[in-house]
Amino acid sequence: MANVVPVDEFATGEWYPGFKPEHFEMPYIVDGASPFRPGDEQGFWFLDFHWSRGLTPLAATLWSGDGYCWGTQHAAESLPLPPGRGITARFAGTHLYGCALPETDPREIGARANRIATNLPHFLHNYRSIWDAGRDELEATWQYFRGVDFAGTPDLTGLLGQARRYHKRSMEIHFGVMYPMLANFLGFYGACADMGIDPGDIGKFLQGEDTKIMETDRELYRLAMRARAAGLADVFETHEPHELRAALRRHGGAASTWLTEFDDFLQVYGWRQEATCDVGVPSWIEDNTIPLGLVKTFLKKDDAHDFEAASRNALAERAEAIENARSGLTREEQAVFDAGLQSNQEANFPWWQDDHNYYIDLKVMLPLRWGCQELARREGADHQDDMLYLFWPELLDVASGRAPYSGELRSLVGERRQYFDHWRAKRSEMPKVLGTIPEAVEDPVLIEIFGLNPGSIKAVQNPDAAKQTVMKGVPAAKGTARGIARVLQSSDDLHRLEPGSILVCESTSPNWTPAFGKIAGAVCDGGGMLSHAAIVGREYGVPTVTAVGVATLSIGDGDEIEVDGSTGTVTILTKSTTTADTTADTAAAPAGVAG
Repeated sequence: MANVVPVDEFATGEWYPGFKPEHFEMPYIVDGASPFRPGDEQGFWFLDFHWSRGLTPLAATLWSGDGYCWGTQHAAESLPLPPGRGITARFAGTHLYGCALPETDPREIGARANRIATNLPHFLHNYRSIWDAGRDELEATWQYFRGVDFAGTPDLTGLLGQARRYHKRSMEIHFGVMYPMLANFLGFYGACADMGIDPGDIGKFLQGEDTKIMETDRELYRLAMRARAAGLADVFETHEPHELRAALRRHGGAASTWLTEFDDFLQVYGWRQEATCDVGVPSWIEDNTIPLGLVKTFLKKDDAHDFEAASRNALAERAEAIENARSGLTREEQAVFDAGLQSNQEANFPWWQDDHNYYIDLKVMLPLRWGCQELARREGADHQDDMLYLFWPELLDVASGRAPYSGELRSLVGERRQYFDHWRAKRSEMPKVLGTIPEAVEDPVLIEIFGLNPGSIKAVQNPDAAKQTVMKGVPAAKGTARGIARVLQSSDDLHRLEPGSILVCESTSPNWTPAFGKIAGAVCDGGGMLSHAAIVGREYGVPTVTAVGVATLSIGDGDEIEVDGSTGTVTILTKSTTTADTTADTAAAPAGVAG
């Protein structure tokens, strides 16, 4: 009998204050988003690591509707994926859970397999032109919004609609490229496994390619070294990240020159948010705290991170892994391996996985954010981000003048802020999975991006998870490291990472990348071989273990741990005095599982 984690606690019919079902009425292809509802325990729901803060009403509307329920389903049906029809979404409080939508009809699965056999080769043959065209289309739209005077636009309703269409179109392009690339990689992965190649080496065959995200990191690190050369290390050392800009202004002289360089950097690389497609999060330009905090921690590192050496090492490791794999194959197997390798190197998923974030995930919500801020100004809202606590239909009603932002709506925004803050504080208590838990999953996104494999699924069902001292996961990036664990709930806390510390988190996304230039190791609850943490761990030479399932539950902030990225083992060596005293009270076991 299948194990079931009940959803009853979250399927109460209650959600954000003032929520109405029509607030979530939007186009979808297979299944639409909603709060949890009775009957959802029949699905397998995973807590999505991309939004550890939770999502405001507007962010929930846009990502779940245009991202999961439109973007993934549109791509899965268009390719198509034989066993899957994309992903759908539910909310427990403000926290998003995803669920793969399976195709169960054997005849339909066969028909879909025939279609992908025709469509995938065409995509792979034209991959570069397809991705370039999609990227250029989105960049043209981005440049359009950069030229818009939001304050001088009388038709703010139309502008908000354009900004949402920009996001929705980006999701079509995003998943339309992602799914066939991932399907191609999984075909190669399966062939390698059949030929006896170590699965832990397969991701290495594609590493070593430069990306716009890594380019950003190099430039930010260069700024840190410029600050050191200018004698500004003491200013960074003696001020908290949120105080640094003002402190540098007061310092004057070399600090003023450095700030000018920093602002030039932001104009190129600062149009990025600290979350994936979340309208509720400011960009680096709007809030300098995170990039300045990263410079601060870079300056604590005695020896400079050698990006060129890390790149050379990644390429050397790639060449060695490929040679070792080929040496154990027959001539016929080598031909199969070489063909699959060439196809995957040309349509390189790990490269695209990081590079596309610069063009899509980290900035496509900014125009909508700008429009919401302008509307808040016009309506005399109490806070610049008040409109983010409206659902999409409510936002349009205010923008068009159909509903005044006063009285009931203003009051609801205040209540929804409290609701958001309440659920944000509960993040560490949220069940990692809900519903009917399978032995394994088949959706390639869930396997390789989210790391939902049999081991991680079993781990989250262990009632003694909080008491474990040895954990297993995916050996994502080789090497061994020891250090003090820093357990982070979101990238807001990246400045807490010190040189030599070990990052422990649900998983990482591109906004976490700069941390890999200073940490000794990384441990993630989720993520497979193609997750961001795995890719960046290999590129930076940082021992990384992903898909542990319960790392953030078992490991306490301040624990001394060892990470073995070659075997996928994480060991707690010494519990910190704080966590040792509080583990029994604060580290709740996973939600009850019924047989």
